[in-house]
Amino acid sequence: MRAAAVCTAAGSLVLTALATVPAVGTGGTTAAPRAGAGAAPHGTAAAPHGTAAAEPGGTAAAAARARAAGVDFGTCAGMPGAPRTTECGTVSVPLDYAHPGGKQIRLTVSRVRATHKDPRNSKRKVPRQGALIYNPGGPGGSGLLFPLVGRLPEWKRIASAYDLVGYDPRGVGRSAPLSCEDPKGHFKGPSAAPAHPSEAYKKRRVAEARAYARGCGRRAGSALRFYTSLNNARDLDVLRAALGEDRVTFMGASYGTYFGALYATLFPSHVRRMVFDSAVNPDPARVWYRDNLGQSAAFEGRWADFREWVARHDAVYGLGRTAEAVRRGYERARSRLAAKPAGGAVGPEQLRGAFLSAGYDDDYWPRSAGALSAYLKGDPKPLVALAAPVKEGAVEAENGAAVYTAVECNDAPWPTDFRVWDRDNTRLARVAPFETWDNVWTNLPCAYWPAPRQRPLDVRTGPGELPPTLILAAERDAATPYDGALELHRRLAGSVLVTERDAGTHGIAGGPNACVNAHLEAYLLEGRLPVRRAACAPRPEPRAGKPHAPAERKGPRESPGGRAGRLPARG
Repeated sequence: MRAAAVCTAAGSLVLTALATVPAVGTGGTTAAPRAGAGAAPHGTAAAPHGTAAAEPGGTAAAAARARAAGVDFGTCAGMPGAPRTTECGTVSVPLDYAHPGGKQIRLTVSRVRATHKDPRNSKRKVPRQGALIYNPGGPGGSGLLFPLVGRLPEWKRIASAYDLVGYDPRGVGRSAPLSCEDPKGHFKGPSAAPAHPSEAYKKRRVAEARAYARGCGRRAGSALRFYTSLNNARDLDVLRAALGEDRVTFMGASYGTYFGALYATLFPSHVRRMVFDSAVNPDPARVWYRDNLGQSAAFEGRWADFREWVARHDAVYGLGRTAEAVRRGYERARSRLAAKPAGGAVGPEQLRGAFLSAGYDDDYWPRSAGALSAYLKGDPKPLVALAAPVKEGAVEAENGAAVYTAVECNDAPWPTDFRVWDRDNTRLARVAPFETWDNVWTNLPCAYWPAPRQRPLDVRTGPGELPPTLILAAERDAATPYDGALELHRRLAGSVLVTERDAGTHGIAGGPNACVNAHLEAYLLEGRLPVRRAACAPRPEPRAGKPHAPAERKGPRESPGGRAGRLPARG
């Protein structure tokens, strides 16, 4: 699914940190896998379940080897400006867990050790509670910058007790990077983005999807099939062991919640504490085709939220006093850009991509509204700055897209007949035109995928199998709609759901909501949770005319699964 891996509160806070710091670029038993219970989408021919009998033993062997080797942490090459307390190292994991002694790939890991300093009492020494491992989502998101959040006020108490650990998952960034096409051709544009595409346009996009899938197979070869969420979960267990932890403390955002849930199902006795921030719906019948349909529908609601906010601030932006008037202004901009791209780079698709970001995070609203207002009044510069692809980020963006595509295509059955996609999305686009077809073109390579598909694991734990876990969700999140949090809460016995009411920013841990952060700290620092559910009032709306722009933007796209974001990655 498209979901900004990196449009999370933790990701936003890292970027805040980077505004002041120069930017960089075994214990327990293994649970038996449960076969997926849901029916495959129409037109699919699912491969056997991805967890073969050899893979649990292979994971245990790899974890034992990693525990013995540990992580040889040293300086972080290529991260100038990172604090001296930041350490980097690598962990070897099998490409194929059914053959743990075969080809290995190296995951790059970053760490900042626990400070032991209580920000509320300088005389108190805080005891270490182990490592907190973080994944920002994607698939395709890099977590290497995560340890920098420990310098920010919202994270200092957690950083006092935990070693903050980030890493590049398999295929991402510095961890045996995956590629499906020449990065020089990744940013295409200016380009169209018809809400109701013609048959000729559909035919062209189908051909592009076929070509992209072939490129993935050609560049990755036989290794392509091993980029899966199940292997990401197994890699997490090897990383846990390499760090010397008997049980893992893990926080995943967006897609990170999905393979975190797989981990909880496969290795429940290896879990100490887990936080699921903005949860993907793990129902096997929804992964990933139906999850994407649900996401496209949800973005229509968030698009309306944004337009209503702009209309309330007509005195600032002059885009109209109703959401419909704002929509008409947006459509006028689309028409103009189709005729003459702004700055030679921003066409209708780039415009839509920029405004999709406003669906992920309220902080984008002032800048997005200001750019649209300025463009319609004759000044294209703010829109070009907002929406034009940043060519310097092409390698990173192409890599993130490749990992996103490989993992989601490998994870589950997809319709292999475009007529199924066409039927379902034509219906959906009648009521939810904003994101629907762009989401199709993002995921359509999965219809023509050259590697075998898996049956999704049936995420589920019974009473007492898993320690209590914490699920955080915004009620109007579009990237990972709220029903996903409810479904994960139902499937993980003993889990607790904290809801940010009437809010839609994607990724809420460590953000501006003090109520959410209080629950996060109470859980991570004390193991304390509400009884079963709790609610927090929404964060304040952004101030009109006061852009809170991202400190850095590498490219305009992302994925709950994901595509688009603030940090270089996918959502």
